[in-house]
Amino acid sequence: MKYPNIKVRLVGEDGNAFSILARVNSALKKAKIHKNIRDEFFKEATSKDYNHLLNVVSSWVKTI
Repeated sequence: MKYPNIKVRLVGEDGNAFSILARVNSALKKAKIHKNIRDEFFKEATSKDYNHLLNVVSSWVKTI
């Protein structure tokens, strides 16, 4: 996990990829992660399907 200290709550976000992306981006921004890195996350997360998105999110931040 790239940023284990960043926690993102995903409860209630089932099926809403845009909301998940926004929550993770917001958490990364709050943690002062540079925009280039956030863009890298977005590109990787949106490169495939919804399950891939969830796997990428879990590999970047701690989900709760």
